[in-house]
Amino acid sequence: MPELTLAVLTLDGVRVTVPAGTTVLAALQNAGLWPLRRSLSGEARGALCGMGSCYECRAVVDGLSVRTCLTPVRDGQNVRRLLEVNRES
Repeated sequence: MPELTLAVLTLDGVRVTVPAGTTVLAALQNAGLWPLRRSLSGEARGALCGMGSCYECRAVVDGLSVRTCLTPVRDGQNVRRLLEVNRES
């Protein structure tokens, strides 16, 4: 049986270890981190389609906004949910 490869990443400031190949979305959900973001009106939002079409699973990974359902974990990643509502004038 092959040895399991693990990745250590930071989810909203908490270090977690997950199997390599896991999506960032799965890592967030397994850590109990929900909602993933807030809408402009402040409503809780989370993954809807699970295949990258709806963009509801967005988070910031290493400074870039990504669809977490399509993003595999990588050792050393820093993930931050989008919980603050930012309205630009």
